[in-house]
Amino acid sequence: MRTASIALVLVALSVTACKPADKAAKVDAAAAEQAIRAKETAWMDAYNKHDADGLASQYEADAALASNGASLMTDSVGRSIFLDAMAKDPNLKVDFASDRIIVAASGELASSRGHYTLTYTDQATKQPKTEKGSYLTVYRKGADGKWLAVEDFTTPGPAVVPAAAATTP
Repeated sequence: MRTASIALVLVALSVTACKPADKAAKVDAAAAEQAIRAKETAWMDAYNKHDADGLASQYEADAALASNGASLMTDSVGRSIFLDAMAKDPNLKVDFASDRIIVAASGELASSRGHYTLTYTDQATKQPKTEKGSYLTVYRKGADGKWLAVEDFTTPGPAVVPAAAATTP
């Protein structure tokens, strides 16, 4: 009986050892990058159409949004309040573009880093104010194939200096 059990285990191990490992699906990084660029174009359109629902739909439910002068928003309620107020601003105008998109080898996550120009109503002066800066957005690909933001951070400041133009002191 013991010999039969050992033989059965050896047969099972040899069968599984001969089975080729499942290969992970190859990720089409160029297609993912194109999808994210298209998403960001639609996102910018939602800003410029003052579409609060369109803006809110860019995020996962548990996403974080950090914006200059505002507390970190980590839930849909906080983001909705902020985005509703932003969309109601008659001076709102947004222009942004990615400088770099990285897609994870798994195809499940991606990041987009770029620059933006934002015009809004300054609450202190009630006049239009323009802010320029950089952003970093991390996306997660859903089961439906759509990319949604899970981390979205902006920081005002000068434009990014290309690596070739940067000098060391």
